[in-house]
Amino acid sequence: MAKALVPLKYTRGHLEVLNQLLLPQDEVWDDVTCLEDGWQAIRQMKVRGAPAIAIVAALTVAVELENRRGTFATADDLVKFVKHAWSHLCTSRPTAVNLFRAADDLLKLTEKLASAGEEQDVQHMLSVLVEAMEAMLEKDIADNKAIGRWGAEAVLSGAAADSKAVMVTHCNTGSLATAGYGTALGVVRALHEQGRLERCYCTETRPYLQGARLTAYELTVEDMPGTLIPDSAVASLMSTRHVSAIVVGADRVAANGDTANKIGTYQLAVVARHHGVKFYVAAPLTTIDLSLVSGKDIIIEERPPSELKAIRGQPIAPDAIDCWNPAFDVTTADLITGIVTEHGVFAPADLQANVKRIRSQSLS
Repeated sequence: MAKALVPLKYTRGHLEVLNQLLLPQDEVWDDVTCLEDGWQAIRQMKVRGAPAIAIVAALTVAVELENRRGTFATADDLVKFVKHAWSHLCTSRPTAVNLFRAADDLLKLTEKLASAGEEQDVQHMLSVLVEAMEAMLEKDIADNKAIGRWGAEAVLSGAAADSKAVMVTHCNTGSLATAGYGTALGVVRALHEQGRLERCYCTETRPYLQGARLTAYELTVEDMPGTLIPDSAVASLMSTRHVSAIVVGADRVAANGDTANKIGTYQLAVVARHHGVKFYVAAPLTTIDLSLVSGKDIIIEERPPSELKAIRGQPIAPDAIDCWNPAFDVTTADLITGIVTEHGVFAPADLQANVKRIRSQSLS
């Protein structure tokens, strides 16, 4: 049976993250015992992927709360600490909206508990917060499996009953980027589980090589048919071989469907449009930011030049050369066939209305 990959290990009061910088050669688990450990794990990209970042941040706060149990004299003390914790963690990486949404949701819960009279029992209030953060783990896995099912259905729509899909994906959006199963790679995984995956081509994803180090690792460990290709080979692949669809993840999706994802995604979408290949974005509703009108409003993180000029400390470019190293780019909505969520697949033009409807239903 194929090994199930996980990006973190959690028990109440204790968190470990798989140091993804060292994969696939070494499997090293780093302890996260405090806010600074969590901040560094996210900032240094030991853990990455928008859903996983939010979950690790939440569980970091949960660990701190559990280890500080008994030190909060009043509800106000607890509220102040939770606000401080999330304020600090949100400075780790600016583009992935899941982190900020988790912070917003859990801060609202904290304030709601305090205002509801829970200040009479600070320990109970703390326990409720910790349980809410822990619940994010199971919800993320369930959401990802739903994304996989919806995405597989969309890819296979109109295909012969016995046909198999040839997929292309970028960066890493699998179990290592989430609490488990994956978003875009979850679609690939769902196709494989249904016996409908012929092959998944994964790009190397320079400069951090998440595709080569992580996606290729997931494909081989979990016995899915995969082929690693250079980032620069995608156009040639589509011109010489059949590709059913491209599926990628997202770090933030604007109200109009414009999508920020790992650098190199935009050029994949342009090439896919030229070759008539369907292009899907797979992301949970937590990644959709209706406060942003378009992708022009998304803040794009820029990473240090050293990450572009060296691989694992080994220089590959002249030290004196200038570098521009954006971590993400924005794919415009007109290039996207559909956005795959846990609630279904939506055309970018229909995204905002559907998200508003779903969120309003969840509040009623």
